[in-house]
Amino acid sequence: MEDTDEIRGKAQGTAPVPLSVLDLVTVGAGRTATDALRTSVKISRLAESRGFHRYWVAEHHSMPGVASSSPAVILAHLAAHTTRIRLGSGGVMLPNHAPLVIAEQFGTLEAMAPGRIDLGLGRAPGTDGATAAALRRTDGLNEGADDFPEQLAELTRFLDDDFPDRHPYARIHAVPGPIQSTSPGGVQSRHRPPVWLLGSSGFSARLAGILGLPFAFAHHFSAQNTIPALDLYRESFQPSAVLDAPYALIGVSALATDDEKEARRQVMAAALNMVRLRTGRPGLVPTPEEAEAYEFSPMEREFIDSWNSNVIHGTADEVRSGLDDLQKRTGADELMLTSHAHDGDLRLRSYELIADAYGLPDAARDARAATQA
Repeated sequence: MEDTDEIRGKAQGTAPVPLSVLDLVTVGAGRTATDALRTSVKISRLAESRGFHRYWVAEHHSMPGVASSSPAVILAHLAAHTTRIRLGSGGVMLPNHAPLVIAEQFGTLEAMAPGRIDLGLGRAPGTDGATAAALRRTDGLNEGADDFPEQLAELTRFLDDDFPDRHPYARIHAVPGPIQSTSPGGVQSRHRPPVWLLGSSGFSARLAGILGLPFAFAHHFSAQNTIPALDLYRESFQPSAVLDAPYALIGVSALATDDEKEARRQVMAAALNMVRLRTGRPGLVPTPEEAEAYEFSPMEREFIDSWNSNVIHGTADEVRSGLDDLQKRTGADELMLTSHAHDGDLRLRSYELIADAYGLPDAARDARAATQA
């Protein structure tokens, strides 16, 4: 039974479970994608220094305020700026891509950062229907979702390089990958990134359980389904070569600021961004001032009240209390935090405040102290 620390993290400080980061590489009004990517590097390095377990990037398309359309490219960039923290996709939307391409991309990432890569997979398009059709070169959008188990099986075969001899793909190999360990003179490790299934409903929860895979649930935008999905995952779970018991993380929208009022202002700006996205007007993340001046309709007000009820925000102590309560209610094995704010420095500060609130280790501070000693 291969049940390694790659999947099961270790809680640090006083945190009830391991803490991780989910990054959408958000772009605020008046900012550029370059600015957003530089912020991602800063946050990944902070997360590594402060003992966060993993750092995932999510795939989205055709959204001006989200610069994470190419997770593999971003992860390669982050791998060059970090040394220890796990890096992964949260996730790659499998129906958008040929399984062989994903196996090649993540085999390359594994070669860049051995033993640090996670492959999180989703079955949604990560965008609207028209954009999904452009990505997939087909109008049959449901085909990809319906074929997800078959696509997953094919991807896993490519990752493990173990198609049966008579299979049409038996002589096709994902490179970098295990074939380089069995070729003459090969010394390549057969290790490949662990696969996670992502979901916001019951489909992937049940499939992850049946296959004995780790499961990540999108609580941050499907909170009403969190507990039912986690229950389904645990009830369906069958021990596998990957896990001997269920392991589930949940994505949580959380923003800590030095001033409680500022947290509310930033959360309202992020909510306005969601209103625009849900009504077919996606754009850059607005400033808090723009959100304060915006006249929400009664229907929009109802939406943002519901949306913000699932965003844990406020001072560091308030956020810590909210995260502790959420973990107790859900029994999540790991909390993956995603912060939404117009200003990248505020997002960076949020993770720092949360780390301080839980007394997480501070490798950079310790290194400075050792140098001065």
